[in-house]
Amino acid sequence: MFNKHMTFTGLLCGLFSATAWAETPTLTNPAISVVLDGYYQNTDRPLSEATEGFGMGHNELALSANIDDMFYGKLTTVVEVNDGETELNLEEAFIQTLAMPAGFAIRGGRFLSDIGYLNNQHVHTDSFVDRPAVYRAFLGSHYYDDGARLTYLAPTDVYWTLGTEIFQGDSMRAADDEHHEREYDNLGVYTVYTKVGGDIGIESSWQAGLSYLHNKNGRLTAEDHDHDHDHSDDEHSHDAAYTGQNMYIADFVYKWAPKGNYKYQNLAVSAEWIRLTDFAPEEGIYTYPSSTHYQQGWYLSGVYQLTPQWSVGLRYGQVDTMELDEDVFEKQKLKETDVSLSWHHSHFSTVRLQYTLQKGTNFDDIENDNVVTLQYVMTLGAHGAHQF
Repeated sequence: MFNKHMTFTGLLCGLFSATAWAETPTLTNPAISVVLDGYYQNTDRPLSEATEGFGMGHNELALSANIDDMFYGKLTTVVEVNDGETELNLEEAFIQTLAMPAGFAIRGGRFLSDIGYLNNQHVHTDSFVDRPAVYRAFLGSHYYDDGARLTYLAPTDVYWTLGTEIFQGDSMRAADDEHHEREYDNLGVYTVYTKVGGDIGIESSWQAGLSYLHNKNGRLTAEDHDHDHDHSDDEHSHDAAYTGQNMYIADFVYKWAPKGNYKYQNLAVSAEWIRLTDFAPEEGIYTYPSSTHYQQGWYLSGVYQLTPQWSVGLRYGQVDTMELDEDVFEKQKLKETDVSLSWHHSHFSTVRLQYTLQKGTNFDDIENDNVVTLQYVMTLGAHGAHQF
């Protein structure tokens, strides 16, 4: 629960500090939580785990605690259903330092990358049924991986953090050609990012970020042009459907609450823009439409909590990609407009009704469609505070 006058700086320091995450739980008494996520949907959603009919979403079991006065640890497993079969995935298994000097911290293991705004948040915390199309296309909905992270929290009046990460990068690899075995770099992904934010009086707060991801295995090989990959069959996959060597992300979020009290009413507006470059093979001659040598997407989202139990959300986003057909890159576009109505009986239970208008232009043979989803998200046990 938020204090009546919660400032941005205090909120961010509390949410991003591993010490604050695990002040009470200890190794002999860890925080244990379960998230139950289910839905009914009238049709398929492109590049999404959600399929037509009844289904299970992001069901999660998490354990976290201070290991000792020097380290914090967390384990998160996710249960999903793929083609009628239950799969158990390890989403997080990391340790993080608690007592490094001068604002530095190190994290190692498997964890969510901190690039962009949404990516470091678990999907059950979203105000919509699924991530924006640009996230589903370029980041596999949410990018987590095995690696290490170094962060620095600056001693400034405004919130300012910098970070760099190195990952294995398996889920960000470009599609391999089916007729040969491609050699990939074992350490394939490197990121750098910075985030800054502050308060505007006692009612408003903001955060802006810039991120860069270098994917050494993100470029197609010269042989890949003979392989026509159909992304419409990639349901339940957390691999990026479209890759490139360089990814650039800009994000911004603004939050408002009357007199700084988020419990009864609040407004959150967020936006992100992502661009991918250097995705074509370095060898050979390839034709681009209108000399476009990049893929990109963006979204703009607004969520208003009218009362402690009701919230409404509106989100528009689109993603522009290219599919290699022989020696020619063909343009594709997917646009989505989402409207959600959520009922929160408590902080631990949400029932959501969402309508999505999707419009595809040569996008994996997707036609214009209306998607209606009824979802529940229920949390059991001690669950940590959500990010800003």
